[in-house]
Amino acid sequence: MNRRAIWTFIGFVILATGMMAVILSVVGIKFSFLVWLDDIGRLFGFVVKLLMIVFGAMIMVISRSDFSGEQGSQY
Repeated sequence: MNRRAIWTFIGFVILATGMMAVILSVVGIKFSFLVWLDDIGRLFGFVVKLLMIVFGAMIMVISRSDFSGEQGSQY
């Protein structure tokens, strides 16, 4: 596996975990390894889960981007 695939997988896992945590918290179920987030505060836990979704998506997009074509353009 190359680095792009590994970072894409990591981003997907973070994104999927955040989405599942938000969806399950609406129903009243919590992931056992994320219970400490809600113990600090419900709003804090919700914000951290939303940040997991955003940063997971960002990691996926950045890891799949190709920045090699941006060096040769001059005005």
